[in-house]
Amino acid sequence: MSSHREAPEISKDPVADSTDVYAFVSPDQPDSVTLIANYIPLQNPAGGPNFYEFGDDVLYEIHIDNDGDGCPDVTYQFRFTTRLRNPDSFLYNTGPILSLDSPNWNRHQSYMLTRVERGGRTTVLGRDLKCPPCNIGPLSTPHYAGLAAKAVHSAGRSRKVFAGQRAEGFYVDLGSIFDLGNLRPFQNLHNQFGMSVFTQPADGVNTTKELNVHTLALQVPITELTRRGWRGRDVKDPRATIGVWTTASRRQARVLSPGKATDHETGPFVQVSRLGNPLFNEVLVPLGKKDLWNTLPPSQDKRFATYVAHPELATLLPTLYPGVFPKLAALNASGKARADLLAILLTGIPDGVVPGFQNHTGDTQADMLRLNVAVPPTTKPDILGLIAGDAAGFPNGRRVFDDVVTVELRALAGVTVPLVDKTYTPDPAAGQVTDGLTPDDVKNPYLNKFPYLGVPYDGYHHPSA
Repeated sequence: MSSHREAPEISKDPVADSTDVYAFVSPDQPDSVTLIANYIPLQNPAGGPNFYEFGDDVLYEIHIDNDGDGCPDVTYQFRFTTRLRNPDSFLYNTGPILSLDSPNWNRHQSYMLTRVERGGRTTVLGRDLKCPPCNIGPLSTPHYAGLAAKAVHSAGRSRKVFAGQRAEGFYVDLGSIFDLGNLRPFQNLHNQFGMSVFTQPADGVNTTKELNVHTLALQVPITELTRRGWRGRDVKDPRATIGVWTTASRRQARVLSPGKATDHETGPFVQVSRLGNPLFNEVLVPLGKKDLWNTLPPSQDKRFATYVAHPELATLLPTLYPGVFPKLAALNASGKARADLLAILLTGIPDGVVPGFQNHTGDTQADMLRLNVAVPPTTKPDILGLIAGDAAGFPNGRRVFDDVVTVELRALAGVTVPLVDKTYTPDPAAGQVTDGLTPDDVKNPYLNKFPYLGVPYDGYHHPSA
């Protein structure tokens, strides 16, 4: 989840804050790539009467770099329009919503999808594409799965697009991780600065369970994303790897009109948030530089490389778990830069480091979610992705079910150091670190087809209701 205005977990501008980015070769359409960007995190489904929606005043973008310079070569833009059928009603809907053009749906959204190529060529791929409503409950949205499926639109050339509410698929125990790194499965080993608090390990708790997000999802041919339309099978070919990130932008100036309940926006769009690799901003970028990071393109990320080379959490682990990570403590004390993390997060993994794999984009240090499109989907995916031998998973892109929290925790703990230093043997605990969650902790299951994230939870049945 990206952070804006120095908030480490939740933006003060959540409508413009990207919370998750996914990029993977589509398992059911292997000649295409699926790109997903989530916004508006931690939605309580029982959110009436003012239900969640995209911002009409926000420019949402998904960027692709295919030549390794950290600048976009292809961008997909989403612009939203919200309309009221009856401005004199306070209701989101006045009866069951059985279709995307239902007269009972009072406040509804549509959007325009535009493709922008480096050099300025612009193509509108769709206009007035309808969003689905939020999932309210059995009376208001009685056949939600089918209704939302109608919001999957064709955008020409085998493209598919969806914009609307989905079930949150990112499972993470925020409550334990940000309580001084107290991972519940290891809490009996945790040292709260000399105080013995926990005596038994415990199961992880999914903070995002039964919460929703708003999703932008695209499925496009691989040839539309790669350099000069490359579509080969050679994993080692430099053209096989693309970099993906998302941004949101607002107009430079906004003027409020007193007593009129209107505002006027003017000036160019200014980037206010971005996201590439999961947890990069939250866990690596310091509080005082989060705003700056959010305004910059990935091509400027050399300015933040020191926080990747010497991650704060890696230095804390031996203190929080005394005696558990002695080799990591020694590595930290040596002052050596973490070349493994620099490669994974900022340049991609070069050829020869992992047999039969690479997603290297060159020397430009840039926080992008790198995907080698020549790696085919697997029929037996492992949620730990590349560190478990599944090259189709994170950090080669990111699938909706990948356990990115465990992968990144283990990388920080030293599991990936042998990729660049064969003499280093990680602490045994490094390969066991986890927050204790799996996809089974996501109540509404992922879909096996586009847009892959599950049906959103409805407000009527939500525990908070």
